[in-house]
Amino acid sequence: MKLKELTKAEEQIMQILWQLKEGIVKDILEQMPEPKPAYNTVSTVVRVLEGKGFIDHKAYGNSHVYFPLISEADYKKFSIDKLMTNYFDNSYKSLVSFIADEKKLGVKELDELSALIEKLKSEKK
Repeated sequence: MKLKELTKAEEQIMQILWQLKEGIVKDILEQMPEPKPAYNTVSTVVRVLEGKGFIDHKAYGNSHVYFPLISEADYKKFSIDKLMTNYFDNSYKSLVSFIADEKKLGVKELDELSALIEKLKSEKK
């Protein structure tokens, strides 16, 4: 299945469902920050996510228990790939350089990044 980009509202609900593993609309609504949207708004977004293939449900009488079909890791990968393509010409060097400059990383953080790179290199051998 080809992933689609989520709206901010859809992504917020997916993050809650990834955390909960499953839940009814009321469970999702309880996890949302104030000011909470209307129940019908959350219900509509949940149905849109189901239509997009991100979630599914099990029916128990009149209740629908929703659960993710797409893992958080898969959506993260999709999002990073999109970011890399659209903003960094698929260059991880450009991405890391941007983050280091933008976030004003200090020597300690840069040393930690270097150590992580070395660790990853040794694991690839």
